[in-house]
Amino acid sequence: MAETYVHHRISTAPRAWQTVAGRLSDRRAALAKGGGALYGVWRSQIGRPRDELTAVTVWSVPITAERAQAALTDGIRDIAQAESAAMAATLRPSDAQPPVRQGNYAFRWFETPEKDWPEFLDLCAQAWPGFESAYDSQVIGLWRCADGEAGNVRSLLLTRRPNLAMWERSKLPQGAAETAVRDALSRRYDLCTWTVVYTTTLLTATDATDDARWT
Repeated sequence: MAETYVHHRISTAPRAWQTVAGRLSDRRAALAKGGGALYGVWRSQIGRPRDELTAVTVWSVPITAERAQAALTDGIRDIAQAESAAMAATLRPSDAQPPVRQGNYAFRWFETPEKDWPEFLDLCAQAWPGFESAYDSQVIGLWRCADGEAGNVRSLLLTRRPNLAMWERSKLPQGAAETAVRDALSRRYDLCTWTVVYTTTLLTATDATDDARWT
């Protein structure tokens, strides 16, 4: 059975994001007993409130977003609000190994008409190799959400760049190869009826800690 991924948006009490993040990380053993794992916890960088965390859990057993949220957050002090969405991997990730390198992680949400979804996926597959090689960046995953409206696909794309400078650099193509990548991504952008992006850094990274005051 394919894994179920669950995206969690967690609002904390003022200035409690770091404490709550530590408590979420401490849930690893409890999640494992129920067939789950902590895929990652991210802090806000640009575009979301300071006291908001993004977490993703992954499950090898059937589970709802509500049950996954309860397993991750119930009993943790200083959580003001949480909302969760179940997702299925599409082109990536190919396995449930979590990201561990620090960097600039962009969460981009899309809503795409169902009829355009196959072309959307084809454009991703076409653009990603050039994107990754040109910008020292990685596509972590593209997930299809379970709660999309009829006739519409809601999806989440997670990409990693080494830093914010590369985020800006990736928007300004240089040369024919980078322009081709940008053209494919622009076509994908035009297929969707709605999209939004925000950036984060990875609190569960194993190579470096981000101590900047981003928000």
